[in-house]
Amino acid sequence: MPDVLSRTYVMVPGYVLFWGVTVLAMGLFLYRISQLLRYMFLCQTDWSVNGLPKRIGRTALSILGQRCQLRNFSRVDRAGLGHAFIAWGFLVFFLFYTVFIVIGAGFGLSETLDRSSFYFYQLWVMDILAVLVFAGASWGLVRRFVVRPPRLNGEQTLEALFILVSVLVHPVTHLFKEATSIALRQPPFGMGPILPPVSSALSNLFSNSSASSVDTWNVVSFWAHWLTVLVVLVFIAHSRYLHVLASWFNGILRVAPPVGALRFVNLDTDESIGTASVDNLTSKQVLDLYSCTACGKCQERCPAFASGRPLSPRKLIQDTKRHLLAVGPELVKMKGSRASTVSPVSPKLTKKLVGDIVREDEIWSCTTCRACDEVCPVWVDHVDKIIDMRRNLVDEGLASSTASRALESMAAFGNPWEHQESARTYWANKYKVPTIQDKPDADIIYWVGCAGSYEPVAQQVSVAMVDILEAAGISYAILGNQEKCCGAEARRLGEEGLFQKLAQDNIQLLKSYGASRIVTNCPHCYNTFKNEYPQLGGLFEVSHHSEFLVQLLQKGNIRLAGDLKRTIAFHDSCYLGRYNGILDAPRRVLESIPELKLVELASNRERSFCCGGGGGQFWLDIGGTERINYIRFKEVEQVKVETVVTACPFCKLMLDDAAAAHAGSTNPIGVKDIAEMVMESRVRTKDGLATSIARDR
Repeated sequence: MPDVLSRTYVMVPGYVLFWGVTVLAMGLFLYRISQLLRYMFLCQTDWSVNGLPKRIGRTALSILGQRCQLRNFSRVDRAGLGHAFIAWGFLVFFLFYTVFIVIGAGFGLSETLDRSSFYFYQLWVMDILAVLVFAGASWGLVRRFVVRPPRLNGEQTLEALFILVSVLVHPVTHLFKEATSIALRQPPFGMGPILPPVSSALSNLFSNSSASSVDTWNVVSFWAHWLTVLVVLVFIAHSRYLHVLASWFNGILRVAPPVGALRFVNLDTDESIGTASVDNLTSKQVLDLYSCTACGKCQERCPAFASGRPLSPRKLIQDTKRHLLAVGPELVKMKGSRASTVSPVSPKLTKKLVGDIVREDEIWSCTTCRACDEVCPVWVDHVDKIIDMRRNLVDEGLASSTASRALESMAAFGNPWEHQESARTYWANKYKVPTIQDKPDADIIYWVGCAGSYEPVAQQVSVAMVDILEAAGISYAILGNQEKCCGAEARRLGEEGLFQKLAQDNIQLLKSYGASRIVTNCPHCYNTFKNEYPQLGGLFEVSHHSEFLVQLLQKGNIRLAGDLKRTIAFHDSCYLGRYNGILDAPRRVLESIPELKLVELASNRERSFCCGGGGGQFWLDIGGTERINYIRFKEVEQVKVETVVTACPFCKLMLDDAAAAHAGSTNPIGVKDIAEMVMESRVRTKDGLATSIARDR
């Protein structure tokens, strides 16, 4: 029988029909892609291609191996496996389309290519993958329209239905095309002793049919399959299917480490501060919008959303994307027109990104914990967009009242607590802690931080750290009243100018004393010194106190005697764990304490649940149905421990507040920092039991 494309269909030659619909679909696809690229390049280009081969390899491994999805696979949520089946299937199908349909059938080479061993083995692989793709798509339909997990609420759309149904059609039409070919004794028939099993089994359905009938089904299956492919190709560029293409580039061009450094703003040359409209986004941020699949994993992990606040990271990204697509054509037209010929501004363009498209309380709800960024399978950065929107609100004088008070206090007093600068060392004066003026040749600057200086609960950590430094015989000093806020929270609240002023003052001060090594117990300060001060020329060796304590234990500067027979849980700080990857050091410190039993919380390490104090939330009051720190404390209560241990003053303050709210429970849970636990375990020096400044000074 003649080849499928060698026939005539309603007086149209098969090859003409094939290339006509194929070129049309490709044209529509490329036209839409060119539109999306124009929207993207309205914005400032912010990506780097340094180390491009490594970036490509890393992204390819993640996508081809589906690590981007399978890392989120769990007993509760198995959707990643279904997605992996679909992805692996379509990667192999794409190879088949390119070689055997476009090149083989399209250029009349089927007679040669379809009789190659590669064709036979390719069909064998596709036979198995077709079943897996069908299973994955079926499971997707069940999860989205029957089971309906919370993260997919509101996503039971016609677009989602069309995507999943089209995914089902691909393997079915392919299998029937191969089954009818086998029934007609065409390749892969006769090419091997064992035919592709699924296609071979389906061919039995046509065992009693006439040759003409089977031939008709063969032709119908081919065109049904190929037309579905072309419809999906066009649909890709107009839907969340776009992530199939965009996520590759998003992975390759993702922001290089450190993730803890926000985008630098040149206050002297940049035309605008932050994001006021979609054309203020960067090109990478627009690529994020194109990559988002609205899977809801970010929303599921978001502490703000869990607490009933108005923020949903998924909704924020999708709302911004819809607005960009709505105003994109007019923005492109305006950019390409002279001012005198521009038509009246469209009502769409008068809408503010923050206020009309994204609510202000959504922006102020974020704790900047990066749980959303961590879990996203297509590398969307949510936090950077939120901070840029905050920057613009602050620049326009629209910061929330409580945020404004904290920012004004930082500017006036060098701290967000509205305390005088002289009050910073009240705790230190009590214990005669050496300052850099007293001890200019100190080997280490102990950076206390604002919380450790002003908040009584956090001061307990400062005292414990000084105890340990004294016991270990370390030459150290604090900056005393000259220390100012590092600026971390000013930057997260959107006040970039204030951050840079505080940072420059601190950098200049530290350099004036020749400081080379800094130790701090605050992950927010640590992240700022390590990842953000270099943007302003501040290069220092900085250690978090968990890392420093490990070093002291390894070198034998201090020894732990034990006598802490209790069960504890460790709470991972967002800025320590997710931002800087310091996950093992605090645990190593705690595991060094004899007779202490450490258990893990349900949300731990990179997937830890936020305490609710980051991103300036300590000074904001957004509301919600439940406080974030109370939600986290419930996880602590579930593991039935006597103490929850932190490595961050904000975490200690937030969890201490939650513990106080649960003080009426039958088994009250204490909140301690790792430094306090070390001191409680009776720090010993080589000469015997160490003294404590809290007791002996």
